[in-house]
Amino acid sequence: MVQIPNTPRSVPTSADVARLAGVSRATVSYVLNNTSAVRISEPTRRRVHEAAKELGYVPHAAARSLRAGHSRMVLMPAPAVPVGPLYSQFISDLQSALGRLDYTVVQYGSVGLHGDEAARAWAELRPVAVLVPGSGLGPQGVTVLKRSGARAVVTVGPECVEGAHALQMDHSAVGFSAARHLYERGRRRIGVVVPAEGGLEVFSGPRLDGVRRALAGTDATVTELPLAYEEEAAARLAAGWRERGLDAVFAYNDEYAMLLMRALQDEGLGVPADTAVIGADDLMLGRLLRPRLSTVHIELPSGRDLAELVDRAVRDPAAVPETHKVLGASVVHRDSS
Repeated sequence: MVQIPNTPRSVPTSADVARLAGVSRATVSYVLNNTSAVRISEPTRRRVHEAAKELGYVPHAAARSLRAGHSRMVLMPAPAVPVGPLYSQFISDLQSALGRLDYTVVQYGSVGLHGDEAARAWAELRPVAVLVPGSGLGPQGVTVLKRSGARAVVTVGPECVEGAHALQMDHSAVGFSAARHLYERGRRRIGVVVPAEGGLEVFSGPRLDGVRRALAGTDATVTELPLAYEEEAAARLAAGWRERGLDAVFAYNDEYAMLLMRALQDEGLGVPADTAVIGADDLMLGRLLRPRLSTVHIELPSGRDLAELVDRAVRDPAAVPETHKVLGASVVHRDSS
């Protein structure tokens, strides 16, 4: 018996999709490339998408880039610092919003690369836009990216960079809100957790400054408390708590607050009777603790808003860079403070 080898099926084309959907190839292109300049009825759009799905057809990214004169890749360098659930959800929403605008989001692991050196590595991929979390990118890096074909460079962090659009996040507002809350609750000897983990200074520094600004000119004292995210480190800090005489702590975020609150309770200290505790990020886990964790609720920009900023910049690369100051902070008072 002769075995006939399996032959691979031919790759479906846009012409195949057009025949199955009963429309022209141009209509297929308009629908699958999400072209807004041409009005296509919803039933027709649905028919084209169903035909493409049935055939397993996907647009050819390189061909689409040639037609458009640029790629649809948005590069997002992976953050060089640990990120929590709040930021992860923001990134997920952003990726979904960019996908709906027909961009392909690619995360780039740039561990070991910094500043303009990292920008040169990103430029090799020829993205149409680059979203840069944190700080470190300089004007020269922005120039490198634009010369390589990037039509938009957007920074998301505390600083603006010449030539780039910016979502400027002032984390001092988080510390300011926490400190005012504790002061208004009658607390006067306030500790502030500063994570010992490298890379978090860009967030912890402004939060500490916000606490100091909120309490300037009052009768309250501020004590900086370095803390690694480890049970042993939290236990050591809690063991010397009574000697420090602190009656409240802003613990940087909810994760550090939960770590420290458990250590304080293990040391026999009452929360909030002996020490009020407040975190930040408003995580669900904090609501499940007993006592429930007070927190600073942080309002990040919506993924849709940032995606629309990217799209505007791609469509008009010569436009003056936009700067948007974002990040709202409000206290959610619960049992721990």
